[in-house]
Amino acid sequence: MSAPLSFDGRVVLVTGAGGGLGREYALAFGQRGAAVIVNDLGGDIKGGGRSSAAADKVVEEIRAKGGKAVANYDSVEDGEKLIQTALDAFGRIDIVVNNAGILRDRSFARTSDADWDLIQRVHLRGSFLVTRAAWNHMKNQKFGRIIMTSSAAGIYGNFGQANYSAAKLGLLGLSNTLAIEGQKYSIHCNTIAPTAGSRLTETVMPPDLVQSLRAEYVAPLVLWLCHEACQENGGLFEVGAGWIGKLRWERSLGRTVRQKNKSMTPEAVRDAWNEICDFTDASKPASIQESLQTLVEVLSRVEDERGIRANPTGATAGTNPSSAVGQTLPEMSFSYTHMNCILYALGVGMSSREPDQLKFLYEGHEDFSCLPTFGVIPAQSAMTGLGSIPGLNIDFTRLLHGEQYLEMFRALPTSGTLTSRATVADVLDKGSGMVILLDVHTYSGRELVCYNQFSVFVVGAGGFGGKRKSQKAVVTAPLPDRAPDAVIVDQTSRDQAALYRLSGDWNPLHIDPSFAAMGGFESPILHGLCSFGFAARHVLKQYAANDVSRFKSIKVRFAKPVYPGQSLQTEMWKEANRIHLQCKVKETGDVVLSGAYIDLHADASVSAGLPQTDGLQSDLVFAEIGRRIRDAGHELVKKVNAVLGWEISKDGRTVREWTVDLKTGRGSLHTGASEADVIFSVSDEDFMEVVTGKLNPQKAFFSGKLKVKGNIMLSQKLEAVLKDYAKL
Repeated sequence: MSAPLSFDGRVVLVTGAGGGLGREYALAFGQRGAAVIVNDLGGDIKGGGRSSAAADKVVEEIRAKGGKAVANYDSVEDGEKLIQTALDAFGRIDIVVNNAGILRDRSFARTSDADWDLIQRVHLRGSFLVTRAAWNHMKNQKFGRIIMTSSAAGIYGNFGQANYSAAKLGLLGLSNTLAIEGQKYSIHCNTIAPTAGSRLTETVMPPDLVQSLRAEYVAPLVLWLCHEACQENGGLFEVGAGWIGKLRWERSLGRTVRQKNKSMTPEAVRDAWNEICDFTDASKPASIQESLQTLVEVLSRVEDERGIRANPTGATAGTNPSSAVGQTLPEMSFSYTHMNCILYALGVGMSSREPDQLKFLYEGHEDFSCLPTFGVIPAQSAMTGLGSIPGLNIDFTRLLHGEQYLEMFRALPTSGTLTSRATVADVLDKGSGMVILLDVHTYSGRELVCYNQFSVFVVGAGGFGGKRKSQKAVVTAPLPDRAPDAVIVDQTSRDQAALYRLSGDWNPLHIDPSFAAMGGFESPILHGLCSFGFAARHVLKQYAANDVSRFKSIKVRFAKPVYPGQSLQTEMWKEANRIHLQCKVKETGDVVLSGAYIDLHADASVSAGLPQTDGLQSDLVFAEIGRRIRDAGHELVKKVNAVLGWEISKDGRTVREWTVDLKTGRGSLHTGASEADVIFSVSDEDFMEVVTGKLNPQKAFFSGKLKVKGNIMLSQKLEAVLKDYAKL
C-alpha cells in the first residue's frame, strides 16, 4: 500500500469552514498534520448576520484530535486579514481553499442589483482578494496550492441562479489564468464543482439526496489536489457521491466561410451551419494558444487560397511520428516580381541611404539582384503544411522554429514562378519535445535553385521512443576561440516586423500585441528569419562585396527573440571561405542567432589566379576568364545567359571542376560543381588544344575527347567565353 499523504509543516486556509464542505476540508487537513486557519463569518446562507461560534467549534474539533488550528471571523472581502492571521499564527501560507459562498436565488427578471452584486462580491471578488493576499508569499517560497470552488450551475447554467452561475464560471476563468501565471513558481490552481449536502444545496435538492451526498465524499479530491506530490494544474473536476470526473472543452472542426479578397456573408454561415456544428473528430483545446492555433492557420491558408476545415490536426486522434518520415507535401507554387525582391530587401533592413544596397532596391539598376536569403520565402509555407502529415498531429501553438539551413545552387531570378517540393526528412525525439526536419527543394522550371532545411521543435511532443539524432540534419558549428574579425551593427526600425511580414509570414505574433502577450512577450517580436536576413546581408557586405553569386549557404540556430527597434549586432570570424557568425541584441547582449555560419564561393578574381598544385594548364585559362568576368561580366551575361560547368580531367580522372555563371547579376566564376545548364568534360591537355585553336571543338566532340551533358546547343556560346584566350 502506498504511503499516506501528509501535510506536516503546511499551513492551510479554508474559507467558509464553519460547516458543510469547508468544515470537512479543515478537519481532514488538520488530521493529516497541517496547521489550519478556519475562516467563517458566521452568517446565514443569504449573507446576513455574523457569529464566531461556527469557526470556533471547528477549531476545537481539530485541536481535540491533536491538530493545530486558529479561527478567523473576517469576511473574504478582507482577504489581507485572513492571510495575516495565517502569518501571525504559523509564519507562512501554503494552501488556500476558496470555499465560502452564499445564495440569492431569483429568476433573472426578478434579480436586483443587490442580489447580483452581493453574490459576485462573496464568490468571485472574495476569492480574488484572499488569493491575491496569499500570492506573493507563495511566489517567494516557490510553492502554493489554490482551490477555486465552482458549481454545476456555473458550468451548465440553472434556472433562478443567473447571479450565482456567472460568479461560479468566473471563478473557473480566474483559476485557469492563475494556473498559467503560477506554474513557474510551483503554484498550482485547480477548480472543483462539488455536489454535496450543505446549507446551499438544501435549497435545490430533496432532503434524502442531501443526506446521501456527504461532504466527506468531496474532501479527498481537495486534499490530493493540494498535496505537493500532485502536479495537476488548471484542471476542472466535478465531484460527488464518491465519483470524480475531469472536464475539458470540446470544439468542432468547424468551417472557414470566407475567401481571400471576398466579403464574408451571413448566407455563407447559414450554408455551412451543419459543418460548423458537426462534432465528428472534434478537437479538445486546453489552452488559449491551442484555441488560437486554428485562427493562425486559417489566416495562412486563406492567404494561400487553400481550403481548410478549422482544425486539420484535430482529425488525427493519435500520433505516430516515425510514420511521417519520407512523407511529402503537395507541390507549392510561388510567383513573384521584382517588387517582392525589393520588399524583402527592405524587410531585412536594406536602405537606399547606402549606395551599395541600391542594387537590391532598384529594378532599373544594371546589377539588380535578389538577396540570397529570399530563398526561404517560396519554401516557408511548407511549415504550415505539416499539419496535414499523418502521424504528426501538431499543435502549432507549441511549434518553435529552431534552426534554418539554406543552400543556393544558383542566384535567384528577380522574378518568375518557382515550385517547391517538401519532404519530412526525419523526426527526432528530444524528450521534452519533437524535432521535425523538413527538407524543401525549390526549382525554376527543372533547375534546382535552392534547398532549405527547416528544423522545427514541437514543445511537449517528445517521449514517443524515437531516435535523438539524425545524419540528415545540417548541423551548426562552434565559434572560433578569438575576438571577432568584423562587427556590423544595424538598428531595426519600430515597424521592421510589420514590413517583413509583407513577404508572407502573417503570424499575428509579430504584429498584434494581444497575440504577443498570450505568447508571453511584452510586445510583438521580430521574425527569426528577419534577423537571419540581417545577418546574411552583413556577411555579404563584409566579405563578398554584395556579390550574390558568391553566396553558397547559411546555417543558424534561433536562440532568443528580438523586439522591433532593437539593434542587431553581427559578429563575424573568417576561416577560409566559411564565415562564422553570431548575432546579438546590442542593447541587452542577448544572443539571438547562435552556432551560425555562411559558406561563400571563392572570389574568382583571387582563387582563379592562384597557382594550383596539380599543375593544370587550364587553371591559367580560367584565371583569365575570371578576370574578364570581373571587368565585363554584365556584357557577357547578356551574350551567354547560361551557367556553364567544366570537368577537367588528368590521367583519366576528374581533378578540377569549374562553374562559369553567366546568367546571374554580373556573372561569376568559382571552383566546384553547381547546377549548370550544360557541363563540358575534357582533359586538361585537350582543353588547351581547343583553346589554342589546335583542336576543332566539333572534332573533339565527335571523337569523344569533349563530352557534353545538358543543353548541347549552348556549346555555341563557348566562343564568347574563350575568345581572345587562344594566344595565352
